[in-house]
Amino acid sequence: MKACEGTVGRVFVLRLEGGDVVPECIERFAEEKGVRVAQVVLLGGIGGGQVVVGPRRSDAMPPDPMLLPVDGAHEVAAVGVLAPNEAGKPVLHIHGTLGRSGATLTGCLRPGVTTWLVGEAILCEILGAPATRVKDPQTGFTLLQPGAEM
Repeated sequence: MKACEGTVGRVFVLRLEGGDVVPECIERFAEEKGVRVAQVVLLGGIGGGQVVVGPRRSDAMPPDPMLLPVDGAHEVAAVGVLAPNEAGKPVLHIHGTLGRSGATLTGCLRPGVTTWLVGEAILCEILGAPATRVKDPQTGFTLLQPGAEM
């Protein structure tokens, strides 16, 4: 395990509107406000896009992601961690559970989903916690590296 310590900085309350794309709109907001590291919680509606629901084979490297479409309006509850990549751009890794008519879909929202009508997010800035997302050559993922600042 790798870890670093920080303190809570600014807290932002965001209202996403219909058609806003997650995670891009939250990453753009963080960049505009100068937020480097944060926790994000998201509630609301998702209308379309794709989510990663796991690798096709658990033993294959780099992983081949399985993508499932989001067809129609779904309720969403999601949580994520925002940290800069090696170029200093905010990257939000966010997983969520989406539900519609008794069926659920859980996965990574990283490929992008659109807000349906409204999304409500809380972004809690974390100060003094050096962390960067660094590309891992084995998996191809940009993995969180606590204690590493580029």
